[in-house]
Amino acid sequence: MTRAWNELRRFIARPRVRLTGRVAAVIAVGLVAGWIGLLAGGHAQTDVGPADVNFALHPSTSGGTVIDIPPLGTLRLDSHAGPVRIEAQVTRLNPNRARDLIENPSAFDRLSDTIGGDVRHAFIVMAVKATAAALACAALAGFLIFRNWRRTVWTTVSAFNGLIIIGLIGSLTFNPESVAEPRFTGILASAPQVVGDAKTIVSRIGAYREQLARLVGNMSRLYDVTSTLPTYEPDPTTIRVLHVSDIHLNPVAWNVIRQVVNQFHIQVVIDTGDLTDHGTKAEDKFANSISKLKIPYVFIRGNHDSTENEKAVRRQQNAVVLDDRIADVGGLQIFGTPDPRFTPDKTTRDDDVNGPQMLAYGRTAVQRLRALGKTPDIVLAHDPNEGTAFDGTAPLILSGHLHRRSTRLLPGGSRLFVQGSTGGAGMRGLEHEQPTPIEMSVLYFNRASHRLQGWDDIQLGGLGLTSAQIERTLEPKPDRPISPPPAQTPSATPLTPSPSPSSRRPSETGRPR
Repeated sequence: MTRAWNELRRFIARPRVRLTGRVAAVIAVGLVAGWIGLLAGGHAQTDVGPADVNFALHPSTSGGTVIDIPPLGTLRLDSHAGPVRIEAQVTRLNPNRARDLIENPSAFDRLSDTIGGDVRHAFIVMAVKATAAALACAALAGFLIFRNWRRTVWTTVSAFNGLIIIGLIGSLTFNPESVAEPRFTGILASAPQVVGDAKTIVSRIGAYREQLARLVGNMSRLYDVTSTLPTYEPDPTTIRVLHVSDIHLNPVAWNVIRQVVNQFHIQVVIDTGDLTDHGTKAEDKFANSISKLKIPYVFIRGNHDSTENEKAVRRQQNAVVLDDRIADVGGLQIFGTPDPRFTPDKTTRDDDVNGPQMLAYGRTAVQRLRALGKTPDIVLAHDPNEGTAFDGTAPLILSGHLHRRSTRLLPGGSRLFVQGSTGGAGMRGLEHEQPTPIEMSVLYFNRASHRLQGWDDIQLGGLGLTSAQIERTLEPKPDRPISPPPAQTPSATPLTPSPSPSSRRPSETGRPR
């Protein structure tokens, strides 16, 4: 042990090793002290339009920008990568400037011209203060630790180099279009006004300052009203569709659906199945809430829905039940095929069982679609495995079943959109399964091309249903061509739809095949 320690001491005593150690120590002290100074001095307060906003730098592994608008909620933007996150908090709104912005149309035009300068000024002030604090902190730390002016200078240079690297990472990864794809967390009723109207999605505004001006304008409208929130301004060039699925007999879902329909001015609701849970006649009354929505409600049967449940939906005046047919709803051509299975004893947390069989059944449903001689804008299939068979037949395929939201582009150009559970896996999920968040999505379609332009994913969790997390996504290539991929040989025999009369008890139907 003594010999090893002596060898280590002689190794450290070598001139080259000692020099390397001193250089490493100088660099480490400079970077750490500079980082502390950067965070301590990286803040600024300025006017952004009618609002007083505090800007600050915070450590982060993923970068980005966080805009806190109390008490309405928080917006998160993927504005840049890097070790520093920019946080902007609205501290106060000037009532006079906000009212002038709302009442005077020309004021908004002026805001678009000045908003970029306001933000740029704040960033310059914050950057100058952060740089000065980082260099001062590095110099002070170098002097106190090394007591040598040369090492103090090199400590400061190390901090300066670190600042340059952070600045280069932020500037090279800067994404001005991130304002068009915010993630919102806060009060559900405020979400449409905070994230902006659908016109932002359809027109795909590219100017960063114009997007910021729109955000500030929407925020001003909210703050200016003292008694009630302003109504959401609908965009006449956009068709707004609410996609729900797998409600599973949860009455809470109807409250959330009604609120989203009103706040986002939804024109059509699409339900991709599993409205009920056991498929019994007693559950037919659950469909009566559909008529209270007062807008078209498009429905396909899921594997938990019986044919009697489907008839209950048909009795609602605003319901459109699709059973291997196309309907024109809200200006969109929609084709829907019901799930061929009836498996009410299956757990509500459905999975990918019978995938090959469902894919084969989907291919037979594609033949029925082609026999109609029409090309739909949207295809509905409860099981995503069945939905993939429609690749190339429509730009958008909506599914559910898995209780996990996801989306992907298929080889033929179709987008497969799998919705989560709008009922939080239903009442049985509360008894036997882990909690599932309530999920739904607002889809925005161009009225002329009928193509999907973007969507807002809404998620509510826990018992408090007044707060939500909303993430906006833009369709990268809304007008992309679609064509069926090369034909594949079916790997299994299609499932045969099984009858489900209400007189048959769920326990007698057997387990899923």
